[in-house]
Formats: sequence, structure tokens, C-alpha cells
Amino acid sequence: MRKLKIILEMIKFEHTIFALPFAFMGAILGSFVVNGTWPTWWQIFWIIVAMVGARSAAMALNRLIDRRFDAENPRTAMRAIPAGLLKEKEVLLFIIVSFIVLFFAASQLNMLAVKLLPVAVFFLVLYSYTKRFTWACHLILGIAIGLAPLGGWVATTGQVDWMGILLFVSVALWTAGFDVIYACQDAEFDRERGLYSIPSYFGIAKALKLARLFHIITIAGFIGLFIATSLHVWFVVGIIIASMILVYEHRLVSPNDLSKLNTAFFTMNGVLSVVVFSFTLLDLVMR
Repeated sequence: MRKLKIILEMIKFEHTIFALPFAFMGAILGSFVVNGTWPTWWQIFWIIVAMVGARSAAMALNRLIDRRFDAENPRTAMRAIPAGLLKEKEVLLFIIVSFIVLFFAASQLNMLAVKLLPVAVFFLVLYSYTKRFTWACHLILGIAIGLAPLGGWVATTGQVDWMGILLFVSVALWTAGFDVIYACQDAEFDRERGLYSIPSYFGIAKALKLARLFHIITIAGFIGLFIATSLHVWFVVGIIIASMILVYEHRLVSPNDLSKLNTAFFTMNGVLSVVVFSFTLLDLVMR
């Protein structure tokens, strides 16, 4: 239990909240658009299990693959693996169990979820290596997290359609944008070690501009989703609040001041995902 507690702290288990609300959003919105009904509690339960398994496996895998760089970076040197609190075999066992949980959960939903699972696993694994060869690593992470709402959509509808893809793209670019902001604090370290990121490759000022562009497209995607579906005024309220959160997030950081970066990354993005899901749910309930 002590080791498990260390692992959960290492992977920041509580930050599952970043993607889980969007998975719920994909599930309920897809079910309403395609089936005209609410998803079942059974589907919601297995979506939660799948999300926990996927994120746990991905984060632990990232920590395992990046252990050498984490040991060299003063900001991450005290993480569990470089600090000697966990053995590599222990983390690997946790990863295997997490993937088994993910596969089993998908099997309880529908066959399309099972068939598409290798795609999700591919991007979950690929992301941890991308900083070694491309500055587009943030977009790969965006794809991996964007698969959460698309997975929720598939889980309750058994199909992939363009509205589900639009939600996927919106969340993917939201993720890529905040990951670019977060990577700004390691720009110098990445440059020295030959690692790739948008901040290390283009500079922090241009990176923050690209992050803003990604988030503008995110909001445009949500507006497109509003137009394409039967959502009404409450969803618009959610979009407006989400836009205000993103504006505030970008005002917290500048090329010359990254001191409030953790607030921008952890607090505001957790709030944003909950807000967008909550107003989507409220919109459908009020109908």
C-alpha cells in the first residue's frame, strides 16, 4: 500500500480530472445526438474505469521512459523513480495492470471501443518518446487526451462521426495549448539536452502565441459543436466561461514572468474541463 501511494503521487492521480469531464461530455452528448437517450450508469461506470486505467498507464509510462531526464532536471529530480523511492520493475508492473484494466473496461462497452483501443494505446506510448525527435510532442499529447471524449462518444454510440471528431479536435488543441505553456519552464533544460518542445525550438514568446492560437481554435470548435448539435443557451454560457478562463490563464504568464505557471496549468485547466462538462450536462437536463 505504501508503494501504491507513492505511485499514485508520482502520476498525480488526482489530475485525472483534466480529461475525465470531457470523457463524460463525449458520452452524454454522443448518446443524446445519436440515440436520443441518456447513457446507462453501467456505461458511465466502465468509462470511468477505462479512463483511470488509460491515464494511470500513460503517466507511469512517461515517468519510466523519462527517468534519466527527470534525474538530470532540478525540477523533477525528486520524482519517485530518480529519487529511488520506486524500482523500475514496480512501475512496469503497475503499467501492465493499468493496461489490463483499460482493455477489460473497453470490452464491457462495445466492440468498436475494443477495435479502436490499439490506436489509443499507440498514442499513449508514442507521446513519451516524441520529445526526443519533434517539437510537435504537445500535439501528440493533445491527440492522446483528445481520445478521452472521443472514447466516451464511441462508448455510448458504438460509432465515430464528424461531431465526435470535432469534440476530439477541440479537446486535443486545448491540451496541446496548456502543455505548451507548461513546457515553457523547461525550455532551457530541453535545449541543453537536445530535447524538443515548442518553447525550446521557437522560444517562449512564440510558444505562448501558439498556445493562444490553439486555444482560439478550441473555442471555435466548441462553437461549431453548438451549431452542429441540439445544444442551447446553457452550453453557450459554458463556452463563454471557458473562454474567460483561457484568457485569464494566458494573462497569468508572459515570456518574462512564469512564476504563476502552476496556477495556469493545474488550477485553471481543471476548472475549465469541469465547467464545460457541467454546462453541457445542465443544457441537456434543462431540455
